[in-house]
Amino acid sequence: MFVTSPRPNTEIPNDLFEAIEDLKQELNAVILAHYYQEPDIQDIADYIGDSLGLSQQAAATDAEVIVFAGVHFMAETAKILNPHKLVLLPDLDAGCSLADSCPPQEFAAFKAAHPDHLVVSYINCSAAIKAMSDIICTSSNSVKIVNQIPKEQPIIFAPDKNLGRYVMEETGRDLVLWEGACMVHEIFSEKKIVQLKIENPQAEIIAHPECETAVLRHADYIGSTTGLLKYCQATSTEQFIVATEPGIIHQMQKDAPQKQFIPAPATNNCACNECPHMRLNTLEKLYLSMKNRTPEITLPEDIRVAALKPIQRMLEMS
Repeated sequence: MFVTSPRPNTEIPNDLFEAIEDLKQELNAVILAHYYQEPDIQDIADYIGDSLGLSQQAAATDAEVIVFAGVHFMAETAKILNPHKLVLLPDLDAGCSLADSCPPQEFAAFKAAHPDHLVVSYINCSAAIKAMSDIICTSSNSVKIVNQIPKEQPIIFAPDKNLGRYVMEETGRDLVLWEGACMVHEIFSEKKIVQLKIENPQAEIIAHPECETAVLRHADYIGSTTGLLKYCQATSTEQFIVATEPGIIHQMQKDAPQKQFIPAPATNNCACNECPHMRLNTLEKLYLSMKNRTPEITLPEDIRVAALKPIQRMLEMS
């Protein structure tokens, strides 16, 4: 559920960076931003990270207000972990195609059809799906989480089928997969990536495990957004073809300015695969959300409490 202000202040100051810094002090606020946000938001954020890092930071912060520059499920996770804090999301339309691909009522029926299965859900899901899960995982710890579950225990993995297949390959486990997917990671063109590799033979292909198997088979390295970032810093390779949302390239270029990062091409005519939901957040909207203290993220307490348990289990296991 979302609460909006009836009379928002819509005036935008000339220096947004300074105005946001002033509001951070006034509100005792922290700004958390995903790597897929626009560069200005990444630069103003107190913490930039992937799903696991942002979850850990949300749990650890002592700020009274959490401004989440990301999408719904991320802001919900912050609220689950911080029930007494004000959690703001700059744009309520910043949803997630993957989370939307797993409707709670349909998943409840799917779960009921497999009563002896443990439910491991990727963190990119709604609070309602988290509440039906036994353990939450991220792309960076999914293999580690599944490897800790007894081999005789059957598992449902939701909602991302591509990440689920990657986990199956890495662990040797037979998982029951929910057929969900991320629109950004499904649209990469295997044919165009291969052609780009031919044109840039020295480049390494690095990919997020949400990509389809056809893309992952060409990858020199597969990892979470943080994993991809660290790999680019650590290796001596100077050129990379990056198969994930290109927002991460901003941090890659900051950390390794001497290296070249090429966004992997999509099947459509776009130059890159920007997430339309992530990019709904802007510096202006971030400022207005702090100024007006809205839109606020709220959750029914029964859902919040139920969703908290599998997140806590993930943090303990990872």
